[in-house]
Parts: sequence; structure tokens; C-alpha cells
Amino acid sequence: MPVIATDTAFVCATMARELKNLRNIGIIAHIDAGKTTVTERMLFYCSFSHRVGRVDSGTTVTDFDPEEQERGITIHSAAVSFDYKPKGIHINLIDTPGHVDFTAEVERSLRVLDGGVVVFSAREGVEAQSETVWRQADKYHVPRIAFINKMDREGADFFATIEEIEKRLGARPIPVTLPIGAGPPHLDDAFRGIIDIIEMKRLTFDPESEGAKIEIDDIPEEFVEEAQMWRTQMLDQLSLFSDDMTELILGEENIPNKLIRQTIRDATLHNMTVPVYCGSALDGIGVQPVLDGVADYLPSPADMLPVEGIDPKKKDAKAKRKPDIKEPFCGLVFKIQADRHGDLHYLRVYSGELKAGSRVYNPGKDKKENVPQLWHIQADRRQQVESVSAGDIVGIIGLHHSVTGDTLCSTKEPIILESIVFPETVISMAIEPENSTERKKLGEVLDMMKRQDPTFRAVTSEETGQTLISGMGELHLEVIKHQLLREYKLNVRVHNPRVSYRETIKEPVEVTGQCHRSMGGQNLCGEISIRMEPNEGGERSITVLANCGDCMTPELLTASMEVLKEQGEGGGSLGFPLMNVKITVTGGRMHETDSTDVAFRMAAADAFNKALQKAGIALLEPIMRLEVTTPEEHLGDFVSDLQKRRAVITRTHNRGGDVIIEAQAPLAELFGYSSAMRGLSQGRATCTMEPSTYGPTPPEVLRNFI
Repeated sequence: MPVIATDTAFVCATMARELKNLRNIGIIAHIDAGKTTVTERMLFYCSFSHRVGRVDSGTTVTDFDPEEQERGITIHSAAVSFDYKPKGIHINLIDTPGHVDFTAEVERSLRVLDGGVVVFSAREGVEAQSETVWRQADKYHVPRIAFINKMDREGADFFATIEEIEKRLGARPIPVTLPIGAGPPHLDDAFRGIIDIIEMKRLTFDPESEGAKIEIDDIPEEFVEEAQMWRTQMLDQLSLFSDDMTELILGEENIPNKLIRQTIRDATLHNMTVPVYCGSALDGIGVQPVLDGVADYLPSPADMLPVEGIDPKKKDAKAKRKPDIKEPFCGLVFKIQADRHGDLHYLRVYSGELKAGSRVYNPGKDKKENVPQLWHIQADRRQQVESVSAGDIVGIIGLHHSVTGDTLCSTKEPIILESIVFPETVISMAIEPENSTERKKLGEVLDMMKRQDPTFRAVTSEETGQTLISGMGELHLEVIKHQLLREYKLNVRVHNPRVSYRETIKEPVEVTGQCHRSMGGQNLCGEISIRMEPNEGGERSITVLANCGDCMTPELLTASMEVLKEQGEGGGSLGFPLMNVKITVTGGRMHETDSTDVAFRMAAADAFNKALQKAGIALLEPIMRLEVTTPEEHLGDFVSDLQKRRAVITRTHNRGGDVIIEAQAPLAELFGYSSAMRGLSQGRATCTMEPSTYGPTPPEVLRNFI
């Protein structure tokens, strides 16, 4: 349970601040790149904590969940706030997971954050999940700075990683610090400090103070030429964004450091460049310059454009809210921490002010909500506050109707902000309660988990009594299983995971559905024609459109389209969800007296079933994007094994002494792959996988289901 503090006066004072001095940032990266360690160092150097927590020993501030501490990975995004006094800024920071199974945590965090710190491992470079989180940040236009971590590792290569950022991510990286040496202490040229190429100074971090004390002096003579070369390259790139800098360069005049920083800031805010830092968070080297970069180059809420949404009072009319306390209140619920005693809703406030005890409007649900309590969240600690305003991230206890992605706003000035779209689940697992008492408890717990995790699904079969839970991967389901058995102590049987298949149709068809019957002494008459066709480029699984003129009344057309959508979402002929299907109502016939809402609903259901049968079913399976890193001597074994698993190898390339294999492989063939991989490489290989697309199954798989 969270720790609750009662000293509200102090917290209320800290929540009121100038927008320009506020930074809402996220730490994002591939798993094991060092995000949580970077966060720990930031908290230590900003006096939030008095010691540096260690991921391996489970003592970090943000990984407070027992499952996270046991596994040594981040599973849930965690929010902390602290002051960085040297720059006079207040930082709201969210530490996000790196494992692909928990990518929804990154998605919802980036939706509400203003800036990001992307952490890369200097040894592994740009990895699979690095690309995923980068694309997510691109989607929400989040300005970023990069930190190349683990410069103290064997095989660390700062410049190769910069090259990969440019090539694989399509970014324009600009180094603002350079490493002095690389690798662990036993090497002759070990990593031992950094060079600031804006100030042209060497920074050495005192190990006895855990890197808190920094010695700044002149660059050693043997590094001056290289530092000058990188500084010249930096200025040449920045001159593309500044006419003033171009003029100074052409006139061979000295360029003020203030102008350099301002140009980097302007280019970063417009996502035209990415300032790059280097260091080793574990050794306490290079983290304070990253904090300086957060202050200097990442946006405050005041730098952001007005947030856009839809005005629910006027159809298709857009509405805007500036990040200003004087604007009408609006905010977005981006996370729910479910609890039997009351859910905690995380809210990003975009405009206006919100006070405890006030009443707000949820326009998406058309419901009014009471806001009895506001809480300032510090990882697993909470402190109550009386009010929050534009730019703040706050927890609310007491909401009853709102879920992740919902907008809360002023009752007088409603607005609906863009929601959050989460990926579809790819893997399922059956669980069975031992008795009726356990079934009731299981239902309550699963409802709570669904509120908390938008990528978690749970459906109970009335015929078998089994509950099918679905998630993003094996680890996701394993964590959920542990919660059910250990945390909630449920007496349930758990079956092995299985693939979440999908269905689609093979070819376009046109059919007519009819209803000619008598019910309760009343004649029912309705006829509707539809076209059902594959829809590869569709944004939704099922798309229902109308193109039938005025062949029926708007009420009958609406009822028919509702049934077609419900039937489509109910699944195909094999019982799996349908996807990539477009249904168009092309015509219909009404009877003067016998055409009712019920008649056309029956006709629409008849048309759907006829079309599905006529079009033919194709079974689809989830295809994973797989990236394997292995020593070169095991390359042949991995290629042979992947081919047996129906994988398509798309690319192989070298990094250091390792080979990286990129492939597309069906999830059904990848169960237990981690164990097989260890056997192929004597435990020296690593792999990551993420959902890529859905593809047709082999005929024998379809025959098994039929």
C-alpha cells in the first residue's frame, strides 16, 4: 500500500510554480539500457534521496513493486517530482518500462509528457525496443535528448551508437559531450570523464561522493584537437537552424555559448535535432549534464502549442486550450492504479485549475464526476494537495466513470482531447477457479486489473467456466499469473499460454439479408443489402459504412449498422475476433407498415452471416519482429533454427564481435525461445521480440481448428 503523508501545506506550496520552470519528462529506452539507474542518479543529485538505490538489490525509488524488485526490471511506469536547483527548475519525471510486453506504459506516458530522455547502451547501441519507443515519441511529437549510457562497459562505442541513431532512427544527433576513454577500469584507455564541447572543458566526477562533486578543468592536450573537430561539426549543423550563427561563422567571429544553447533549444523543440550526452549512470559519470540538458533544451508546458480537441456541443468543431491557469480547466486521464478501496486516476492538467472538492465533466461518457481528493504522487508515496493547475500531473481518488484516455474538463466549456490507442493482445492463457467463491473473487480482481491495464483482456466462457486472459507477451501473462496467485491469493488452475489468432475474409462479396416473419402477432418485414470486403489499410478491425442513399429511414439504417458492427466485433465463424474487414450498406427495402427496428436488425444479422459464409474465412496469426544478438560463431545455428520456426530473416549486421539477426517469425513458433536460444549459444545470446503484424497461417493450422 502507498505511504500517505499529511503535511499538505508544504506540498501545496510546491505545486504552485511558474510554467516556464516546469519540465514534464519521461525516461525511455530498451530494456536494460539503464533507465532506472539514470533516474536514481537524478534523484540523488537533486537531494530527493540520500542514497543511490540499486536495481540489482531492489532498492530503487521507482521500482517499488515486489515483482519489479524480484525481476530487476521496470513493469509499471512510476512518477516522481523533484527540484533541480542549479537551473531553478521543477521536474515531473516518469520512469517507464523497457520490455516490449509493457509498451502500453510507454505509450500512455508519452501521450501526456512534454519531453523525453532516451537512454541507449553504448555497447548494444540502438536495439529493437529503442526503435519502438522512438517511434512512439515521434507519434506524439515529443522533443528528446539522448544519453549514451554504459560507457564503462567492454565494447562501448559512443561514435558507433551516434551513427546508429542517425541511420536506424532517422534522427539528427548532435553530440554536446564527448567521452574520455571507453570501457572498464582494467583497460589502458578506460572511461574516466567527459568533455563539454560547448564550454570546451573537461568534467571529472568524484567517485567518493558517488559523482556528486564535479571537477571542471581544461581539456587534456591529447583530446583538444578531437574536441575542436566535434565542436566545429556541431556549429556547422546548428548553423542550418540559425541565421545569426551562420553570419558569425562566415565572418570567422567567436560564437557565444548562449547563442549555441538557444539554437540547440529551438531545433530540439521543433524535433529537428537531438542533443546527445554520454556517461555511466552506474558509476555516477555524466548525469548532471543530462539534467542541464533537460533544463536547457526540453520544453516547459509554456513552450507547448495549445492542446487541440473536439467541442462536443458543436459537431466536428475543434476546440483549443492554452497552457494557462486562466483558461477553462481540461486534463487527460492517462493511467489508473486500481485498488479495492478506491482507484487512483493519474491526470495530466493541460489548462486551467482543478481544486479538491470540485465537480468536473467527462464529455466522452457524458457524466459529471466529483473530485473529492487530489494527491501529489511520489513513486509509492502520496501527499494530499488542495489544487493543481496547467502543467501539473496529479492523482485523483473518487472518480467513478472515467477510464484511461478519458478527458475531464470544465462543465461550462467542454472539450474532448485525443484519447490513447493501445495495441491488440497477441497471447492468451486459460484460468479456472476451483469453486464458485473463487469465481466471484476472480471476477472482481480481473475487473480491477482491466481498469489498470488497457492491454489486458479477460473473457469468461459460460459453457466451460474457463476464463481466457490475454496480454502482450509471455512475460506480461506471467506477471499477471503471479499477481493472481501470490498477491491476491486466488485458488485457480492456470493453463499454458496460447496464441491469440484473428480471422479475416478471403474475397469481397455482396449479399442481401431478409426478415419476413411474424412475432407476437405482428408481421416483421425488412431487407438490407451489404458489401463485405477485405480492408488491409483500415485503422479499425471492423469498419461499417453506409452508401445506400435514402432507401431506408435514418433510424432503421442506424439500427442495421449497429448490428453489423456488433456481429463483426463478436468474431468470425471460428470464434476468433475479425480484423481488416469493411462492411458497406448498399441498399434496402422497407414495407409501409411492417418495417420496424427489430425487423431490420434481424435482416442485418442475416446479411452478415450470409456474407461471412460466402466470403470464406482466412485465419491470421501474430507475427513478431525478432532481434537476436549472438557471437558470430553461433550465427549458422541460429539461422537454421529460425528457418525451422517459419521465420523470415530480413537483415543481419555486425556490431563489435556480435552478429545481430533481424527476423519476422510467427509467435506460435516462439514459445520458450529464450531457453532454446541459451542452448544454441551456451547462454551468450540475447533476443528481443515485439508484435509486428498479423499474417496468414499455414493450411494445416486452419484445418486443426475446422
